[in-house]
Amino acid sequence: MNSAESAALDLVLRERGWTPAGAEERADLVLLNTCSVRQTAEQRVYGRLAHYAALKKKQGRPLTLIVAGCMAQRLGEELKRRFPEVDFVMGTAARSQFPLILQAVERGRAGDAFFLNVDEAPVFSFSSLHHEEGHFRSFVPIMHGCNNYCSYCIVPYVRGPEISRDPESILAEIRLLADRGVREITLLGQNVNSYCRQGKRFPELLERIAEAVEGTSIRRIRFLSANPKDFSSQTVQVLAAHRVFCRHLHLCVQHGSNRVLEAMNRRYTRERYLELVGEIREALPEITLSTDILIGFPGETEDDVNATLSLMEEVKFLYAYMYHYNPREGTAAFTLPDRVSEVVKRERLARVIALQKQHTKERLRSRIGSRERVLVEGISRRNAGELITRTERDEMAVVPGNSALIGSFAELTLESLRGNTFRAGSLDPLD
Repeated sequence: MNSAESAALDLVLRERGWTPAGAEERADLVLLNTCSVRQTAEQRVYGRLAHYAALKKKQGRPLTLIVAGCMAQRLGEELKRRFPEVDFVMGTAARSQFPLILQAVERGRAGDAFFLNVDEAPVFSFSSLHHEEGHFRSFVPIMHGCNNYCSYCIVPYVRGPEISRDPESILAEIRLLADRGVREITLLGQNVNSYCRQGKRFPELLERIAEAVEGTSIRRIRFLSANPKDFSSQTVQVLAAHRVFCRHLHLCVQHGSNRVLEAMNRRYTRERYLELVGEIREALPEITLSTDILIGFPGETEDDVNATLSLMEEVKFLYAYMYHYNPREGTAAFTLPDRVSEVVKRERLARVIALQKQHTKERLRSRIGSRERVLVEGISRRNAGELITRTERDEMAVVPGNSALIGSFAELTLESLRGNTFRAGSLDPLD
């Protein structure tokens, strides 16, 4: 989501005649688009702000410093008090004010006190385009915010309540992307499958998008991030009916214990999650699944950890984002008793990671010998004569090839495995 919003801000800058600075020392404006999901993300921003504050003092020439995004929404003017060098704090709901901020900067009025409160209660609005110039893949936000209030999560407090984007605006952006030759799009939302606008829910929107991209350059559609509680049978049927939807799904489980899921306010059970996985795999046998797993939630016991490990054994995810609980001030879980010690959290997380590594290896090894259609994404960092490609199941494969093929579809055979990346001997272009 931050990447998509950064691309939209970049488009505003370019439309007003701004160009990227080759180096930070030559920049007239620095914009930090921030994230608050993890405390570590905020700590990195503080480090960047200290760096740019020092640079601003050292240069002795005008340098406008803007902090945008979730951290700006959460902390507001506190950021300016901590770092007086910051000129503007632009929260997630105030992005529509960005052209006005630029106008003030361009007129040399960035310091005007009146300007900081143009709108006391800005309302979030979607940008019309989120495409990074020259890229063959693009993000398309379809909804913003979250109504779930999972007890560990700061997102609803910094993103606000759910707002679903007008379907005609979504389709218009997708047509623009097709006109620009984009090959793959990813639909975005904090809770993407809770989309509902003008009586149309997520599966109806997917149906319209599939029809809209037929015959265009767009051959793949993904979406992030889906909540199990909102995943309907109708959505499964739409995915199965249209091959344009990639056979990979990120389905966040967070934990395998019903007791912990309830404490997290996830609003589904272990049994419902496994039932959903079974339904998806029955309709889409070739699909791969990935997930998020949060270990060390307050009150978590060894039995709870074992329940998570056993769920992993049943599902066998292709990969998982695994992390241990860190308290976030302002969330419901921040004041919960029975905190798990750092030592125990790390030990439990290590077991989860070890099991997932085993499952990833098993899944990938079973695929050796398969003939796959891939999207060529770029040049290998290890060897300039090799290309990085991705299957629709979200598997990576390296193959010798010419960089002219980047952004096109091709076929290859998954011949061997190095780490978690396949190797192939040759590439057969399809476009």
